[in-house]
Amino acid sequence: MAIRSHYYLSIADLAHARGPLPALSYDGAGPDDFAAALRDALRTSGLFERWRALQDDPDEVDPALAGIDPAAQVSARVSDLRIDVDLITDLPMSIVRHRLNLLIGPNWQLRDMRAA
Repeated sequence: MAIRSHYYLSIADLAHARGPLPALSYDGAGPDDFAAALRDALRTSGLFERWRALQDDPDEVDPALAGIDPAAQVSARVSDLRIDVDLITDLPMSIVRHRLNLLIGPNWQLRDMRAA
């Protein structure tokens, strides 16, 4: 059984935070849009499957990256001059990192992580 974790993330400049592949990148207008995009990326396999299809050999992609958490919870809000993101999921950090990087590239920071 997976352990549920509470990830505390921040994004310094959400307006310019984009992933490396425009077809997969976040393209919203604010914290609520980003929370919805990340929630969808973690709850469903859509983003992963689109990324996988773009790989040179999709069949060689590590299946461990395909995990989803239908109960993932994501909220985001403006705090000072950044966006704070609260994420509760049983997915490992490797999957969370992969999906975040697809959506917004390296434009995020893990501030803390605790058991949920």
